[in-house]
Amino acid sequence: MKYDIFLSICQLRVDGYKPDEKTMFQNFFDQVVLADELDFGTAWVAETHLSTMVQKENKKPVVPHFDGEIGLNTDILQLAHQVFARTEKIQLGSAIRNILCNGGPIAHAEAIRYFLSLHGLNAQEKRKINIGFASGRFEFSNRPYGVVPRDAVEETAWPVVKGKILWQATEIFLRLLKGEQFSSEEIQPMSLSASDFRSSEEWQSVLKVYGKDVETIPLKNFYEFEKVGVIPFEAPLDLLELTIGTHDEKIQEMANSILPVGVFNLSITPPAVIEATHERMKKQFHPSGGVWQRWMMPRTAMIFLDRDSEKAQKIAKSAWRNYWSAMEGTIDNEKVERAVHNALVGNPEEIAGQIKEKYHPEDRLMLWFDFNNHDNEMVKGSMRMFMEEVRPLVEA
Repeated sequence: MKYDIFLSICQLRVDGYKPDEKTMFQNFFDQVVLADELDFGTAWVAETHLSTMVQKENKKPVVPHFDGEIGLNTDILQLAHQVFARTEKIQLGSAIRNILCNGGPIAHAEAIRYFLSLHGLNAQEKRKINIGFASGRFEFSNRPYGVVPRDAVEETAWPVVKGKILWQATEIFLRLLKGEQFSSEEIQPMSLSASDFRSSEEWQSVLKVYGKDVETIPLKNFYEFEKVGVIPFEAPLDLLELTIGTHDEKIQEMANSILPVGVFNLSITPPAVIEATHERMKKQFHPSGGVWQRWMMPRTAMIFLDRDSEKAQKIAKSAWRNYWSAMEGTIDNEKVERAVHNALVGNPEEIAGQIKEKYHPEDRLMLWFDFNNHDNEMVKGSMRMFMEEVRPLVEA
């Protein structure tokens, strides 16, 4: 089993306390340095874009009750230079990098190749940058960059169209990362059909707006450009690992037709879906990446650890109540209980038992210690207790 750590840098007010930005970053670096000392494999960092607080003033706020910023890291590449300079062994990953905003897939491909070129100048540096990528969780991050419906058909079918845009962005992003040179005329065109929708009623509503009874509705390319190639041309791709944040099987397969791309998994994903994905990826994984391994699907696991099991339960419930209140404005006790059940909660012996029960021995866990917790010493204490007490119990 591989043990990674997830760091959110989430500036949400917790129990009336919201640290300033400097404190948030200081706590992050403090924790990532300790993670390096404790032999965590990769530090995955949440990446968000544009202010959560400012979007609350808009006509259609996405999270109107969130008191703070969902995350303060806006660029994993700049952060990586700082982290690698302060640590010795730990790798760094983005969870996730939004390839639709901030210039779109072309800009992101070029920025990553540039980072790899600088990172690879040190011949002794073997640590990789792990780029987890997708379309972003919140639409307010994408809207200012033009990721909005372009006509009535797209507006009616927007949830499906967003998936099509991610498909196109993923193809462009990966082909440019690989070093290909091409124009938008050479990418797969977008279209809508009945199979894209969950029900025939949804498809019929789109056809009604389109005004014709057809089997396929063509969509104009979301990205239009003449032939491009991103620089530097000699970027060392051996220092890069890729993971996509979507459960769309077709996008996963397309991505792996270009480069080796792993798949993100959330702690709430049903076990049957997880196992089915592993079986499918054994066939779909790009051959240049070798044989598919379970660790290529990082799995998020929230940790509420204390020597006093009851105290750990109280901490978990409090954290989740605060979260649901911030995300939805209400506290749903059923959601709280379900979330606590999905997390790893208890003393070292109990959490070790939960890991053995819930996970495969070859899984890769992204352990989340700082969820709704600004107590830096408590977070670090949990990290240390896990690696020094829980891990040996699991491995025994």
